[in-house]
Amino acid sequence: MSENRRVVVTGIGAVTPLGNNAADTWNGMKTGTNGIAPITHFNTEKFKARLAAEVRGFDPKEYLDVNDILRTDRYAQFAVAAAQQAVEESGVKGTVAPERFAVMFGTGIGGIGTFETEHAKLMEKGPRRVSPLLIPMMIGNMAAGLIAIRHDCRGCAMPAVTACASGSNAIGEAMRLIRHGYADAVITGGAEAAIVPSAVAGFANMLALSTSENPDEASLPFDKRRGGFVIGEGAASLVLEEYEHAKERGAAIYGEVCGYGVTCDAYHITAPRPDGRGGAQAMTDAMKEAGYREQDIVYINAHGTGTPMNDMIETAAIKKALGEDRAKKAYISSTKSMTGHMLGAAGAVEALACLFALNDGIIPPTINLKERDENCDLNYTPNTAAAAKITLALSNSLGFGGHNVCLAFRKV
Repeated sequence: MSENRRVVVTGIGAVTPLGNNAADTWNGMKTGTNGIAPITHFNTEKFKARLAAEVRGFDPKEYLDVNDILRTDRYAQFAVAAAQQAVEESGVKGTVAPERFAVMFGTGIGGIGTFETEHAKLMEKGPRRVSPLLIPMMIGNMAAGLIAIRHDCRGCAMPAVTACASGSNAIGEAMRLIRHGYADAVITGGAEAAIVPSAVAGFANMLALSTSENPDEASLPFDKRRGGFVIGEGAASLVLEEYEHAKERGAAIYGEVCGYGVTCDAYHITAPRPDGRGGAQAMTDAMKEAGYREQDIVYINAHGTGTPMNDMIETAAIKKALGEDRAKKAYISSTKSMTGHMLGAAGAVEALACLFALNDGIIPPTINLKERDENCDLNYTPNTAAAAKITLALSNSLGFGGHNVCLAFRKV
C-alpha cells in the first residue's frame, strides 16, 4: 500500500442543536448562540438535570421514507441525514470505485432510545411484544451500515466507539484509511441521540451533569462556576478524499486533515489522568504529523466539557503540548458551551468548527464564560467570537475509558 497520501475534506453535513445543516450550525457557533434549553423529550419532574441541547425541527422524512424511519433509531437518522448532506455537497459519489469508498462513523452509545422503548414493552407486556427490529436499531454499527448501503460504499464500513472521543476517532481512522491506500474516499463523522431518561439519570447520578435550571448558567467550560456538562444530541459528517483525486475532479476543498494523535490514559474508567499526560501526548503526536512550526497561529477547539476536573486537566495538557508561552498565545474555545456535549457526535461537530474557523478566520467563542478560574488561565475566547488568521486548528476529544484524540487541520 502507498504511504502518506494527503487527505482533504470536500463535504460537510450536520444536524445539531444550532441548526440542521453545516452552515446554520457554524453561524450559530460564530454568533454565540446557546442551543441549550429545558428537555422536551420526556418529563423531567423527578430528574436532577433538566436541561439539554436538543435538535429542533429535524424531519427525518427529508432523508428517509416512512418504512425506513420506523426501522431506524434517532441516532441513525441523524447520521444518515448528515452524511447525505456531506456526500451531496462533495460531489464525490460516482467518482470513486465502490470498493474504494468506505465509511467510518462513530457513536458513543448507539440506539439507546430504541432500547428504552423496547425494554419497557418487555417489562409491561412480555417478550412477545418486543420488536424484531430491536437489535438492528440498537447496535452501534448500524449508522455506518445504513450510510454504506445508501451510498454503495463497499470498502470497510465500521463504527468508532470510544465514548466522547468516538467522532474524532472515526475521522482519524478514516484519514489513515486514505493516507495508507486502503480507500480513496471515506464518509466519516459521529452521531448520538441519548437524551433519554436512563442516560440522563445515569450521567446525573454519577455527578457528571450540570443541575442548573438556567440555560445561560449550565454549560460553563473553563468558568469557575462550572458544575458538569449538558447532554446534547445530533450528528456531523465529513467526506474525506485523497487530495490528488479531489483536485483532479475540481472539488471544493474545506481543508486538509493533516494530523491525528490517539492515546489512552490507562488510568481510570471515567476520570482523566491528573497530570494530563495522555491528552498532551495526543496533541503532540497530531502536531508533529501536521508539521507544527513555531510561527503557526493555533486554534484549539477544546474538549471543554464544563466538568471541574476535565477543564483544569485539559488546560494542563495544552500547556504540556505547546509549552507555557505558546499555550498562552493560542486561541482556544469550547463550542460545547453552545451545543452541549454531543457525546459520540462531539468530535465530528468540533471538526466542523475547526474547518470553518480556518476558512473564515473566525474563532467561535466560549459563551457564558464570566468568572475566571485560576487553574484555567489561557485564552478561551470568552463570550464573543474573535478574528484570527489561524494556520493550524486542533480539535481535542477525551472519552470515558481514558481515550484521548487530537485532530489537526490546515487550509490547502
